[in-house]
Amino acid sequence: MTEELEVIDPQERFLELFKTEKYRQKISQLAVSGKTSLIVDFDDVLTFDHRLADKLLEKPEEYLAHAENAAQNQLEIEAPEYAEKQKIIVRIVKLIEPTPLRRLGAAHIGKLVMVEGIVVRSTPVRPMVLRAAFKCRGCGNVTYVDQTGPFLKAPFACADPSCRRKGPFDFIQEESTFIDSQDLRVQERPEDLPPGQLPRTLRVKLVGSEIVDVARPGDHVSIVGVVRAIAPTMPRAGKLRTFILHVDANSIEVLGKEPEATMPSPEEEKQILELARDPWIHRKIINSIAPSIYGYEYIKEAIMYLLFGGVPKTLSDITVRGELNVLLVGDPGTAKSQLLQYVARLAPRGLYTSGRGTTAAGLTAAVLREKGGGMSLEAGALVLADKGVACIDEMDKMRPEDRVAIHEAMEQHTVSVAKGGIVATLNARTAILAAANPSLGRYEPHRTVAENISLPVTILSRFDLIFVLRDVPNKEVDGKMSEHILEIHKKGLTPTEPPIPLELLRKYISYAKGIKPVLTNDALQRLKDFYLAMRSVSETEGSPVAITARQLESLIRLAEARARACLRKEVLAEDAEAAINIMKKSLEEVGIDLSSYKFDIDIIMTGKPKSLRDKLQAVLSLLTEMERETGLVEKIALLNRLEAEYKIPRNEAERLIGQLQREGTIYEPREGYLKRT
Repeated sequence: MTEELEVIDPQERFLELFKTEKYRQKISQLAVSGKTSLIVDFDDVLTFDHRLADKLLEKPEEYLAHAENAAQNQLEIEAPEYAEKQKIIVRIVKLIEPTPLRRLGAAHIGKLVMVEGIVVRSTPVRPMVLRAAFKCRGCGNVTYVDQTGPFLKAPFACADPSCRRKGPFDFIQEESTFIDSQDLRVQERPEDLPPGQLPRTLRVKLVGSEIVDVARPGDHVSIVGVVRAIAPTMPRAGKLRTFILHVDANSIEVLGKEPEATMPSPEEEKQILELARDPWIHRKIINSIAPSIYGYEYIKEAIMYLLFGGVPKTLSDITVRGELNVLLVGDPGTAKSQLLQYVARLAPRGLYTSGRGTTAAGLTAAVLREKGGGMSLEAGALVLADKGVACIDEMDKMRPEDRVAIHEAMEQHTVSVAKGGIVATLNARTAILAAANPSLGRYEPHRTVAENISLPVTILSRFDLIFVLRDVPNKEVDGKMSEHILEIHKKGLTPTEPPIPLELLRKYISYAKGIKPVLTNDALQRLKDFYLAMRSVSETEGSPVAITARQLESLIRLAEARARACLRKEVLAEDAEAAINIMKKSLEEVGIDLSSYKFDIDIIMTGKPKSLRDKLQAVLSLLTEMERETGLVEKIALLNRLEAEYKIPRNEAERLIGQLQREGTIYEPREGYLKRT
């Protein structure tokens, strides 16, 4: 019975397949492009001859060799002179279905399988010897040995019949042939995990200049290869009985959300340009962002700007970032995390991480000790999201020392490491979308932003836009929202279909990133007028500083992002207006000085509104003055004079003194007396 299933001369069958129009074209293109890999779709083999396909899976080594011989023969017909100097490698892609990593076992050894997963780390590309040349020290004759296995094998005896010595031999590097090799660690994808299991990893060996360095850490890959088992060796005890599985890759494909990998096809490009002509394109994009989340128009607008981003400027002395950073501060249950998760899915390179389990090394870069005793760097979230979006949830729950790691990445867009002899600066050109809960559980409207958010001022000032999501009962809105949520639960579908599908929107964003809009004079004038108007508010003595240069840069980025969203080459006045509006919206929510009702950017920059700083200053100056007279200052006397001279009521004065004591500016040497530290 088995005889019938044997394929009659597999090489001939493969040759017939390669003589079809599709593969003849592919093979003749190899000679033109100078490549050596012939990519063969498994489906084509299956439709051509199912027995051949079965054998290919069963005995991959033997049948891949047949396929390579057949391809070589065909190449000799198509391009004879190229065939003489190049050997073709056949790479099989897209098997019928992938084998889950955790199912790999004894039954798969020596078989051809396809595995999918995420690359967690990769070694540098290292040359590996294929055919080693050894020179006999006795007679100088050179012997060639084909190499397999992990160790370099010397010849058993000299090949020269007159010599036949058992050695010693010298390895000659110049006459040996090398090939590039690399090791990857591939981990199961989170979506493939059974409940309550930890992800498994698998080692993959890549050999060949055309498959090394294809995948980077963080990429989703699909790998076709032969499963191998190797017994680890114990020193002085020989090999162990339990073997370790790995895969020798035959082909590797990146399924990632890489912006470079997802160049739009001509049809998609047509769709993209068609979309950009729509006068309501901004509306459409906003409605396509997290359609299941009700409302939040201007927050979705801010997210749209964040996804498209402004244009980075690299000058001879400084670089100005183009990416935007947005912070959402909100009451519990306002769908912050949902928004962040959606943006991480939508962005061409998006990562989502949550605050509590996040360390500085995990965000920036970790220095690991390698087996050989050296040190190596492993990229963290912000570096992996380079040229993409990093969504950081629960930012207020992070440990302060870990949070400091983000400072540099947010403004300079680099991550610097100096540890264990490694001094490196990595790129982290990442837009950051962060969410935080108010420090008191709910947002207290009558307290300043700095009191509400338990984030340091240094981080707040690096965000271009800060929004407060308040959960305020409102009959009309609540009615619509409850309908929206109930509808989702009833149908199990999004109640409103997004106007632009997710895949297309992702490609649209990737495509738009190639456009570098330039400010027109109109837009420039609008931004300048707004900036100066805001600054002039703070010129009048005693009024808070309204805006700083960082905010002007933010305005420019917002305007550029809006122009980019409809694929325009220049920033028009309408883009400037939209940027000003959203900036006002953000400032109104966070930057109103509660006693003078003017914008006060200093709340964000220094954490105290101007009026409060003035009063604290008054308390301190009076205290200093009284100290000169009496040495120790009596608290009662100080309170009386504050009330009489500065019109600061008793209870407020006590609160101010309490605050100064907490900050450590003044102290009580003994009950009822105060002194400056």
